[in-house]
Amino acid sequence: MRSALHTTLKLSNSYTLLATKRAIPSIINRPPLPLIRFHQIPKFQIQARAMASATSFYDFKPLDKKGAEVSLDSYKGKVVLIVNTASKCGFTPQYDGLEMVYKKLKAEHGDDFQILGFPCNQFGAQESGTDDEIQTFCQVNYGVSFPIMGKTEVNGSNASPLFEWLKSEQPGLLGMKRVKWNFEKWLIGRDGNVKGRWASTTKPESLEKPILEELAKSANAKI
Repeated sequence: MRSALHTTLKLSNSYTLLATKRAIPSIINRPPLPLIRFHQIPKFQIQARAMASATSFYDFKPLDKKGAEVSLDSYKGKVVLIVNTASKCGFTPQYDGLEMVYKKLKAEHGDDFQILGFPCNQFGAQESGTDDEIQTFCQVNYGVSFPIMGKTEVNGSNASPLFEWLKSEQPGLLGMKRVKWNFEKWLIGRDGNVKGRWASTTKPESLEKPILEELAKSANAKI
């Protein structure tokens, strides 16, 4: 009886050892799971998480042409015109109008006025170049002197948190929150609130009046 039990235990242990020997190589040879490092996470995802609780214009930090964050807190008390731009669009010549308004109002009001351009490739792939190519295009063809930021998505799951906020604060026609096309425009007042939103067809020159109205508001309106 003891001999039979010993034989059974010996066989059982042999099978266990065999199973273990077969399992170990499969574990050892299994390729390691890829590690996701912080620097491998796209900047727009990091930015979106960081900006999830943002509630005002000054809370946002969009990326510039070099991919560095720009704190909009530096524009407190100023009037800012935001435009989503493109280099190969039928509205691209609006760069001329934007530059004209920019130079004129900067001459009259100094640093109290700013335009920020945000290149976007989501509409007909009309901004397919690199950030450096976009900068060169704007300067060579239109003499743009106001800041052109890094390429930005304005719609969809990867949309810039700034544009998500702009769309929420000032929906378009019939309450539409999506950006419809290139060269839509948003005006930010001295208090950091959105004062107006205009379609692509609105020429920059026609915005001089509402911009001046915001500039004319007292310093008490500044944050």
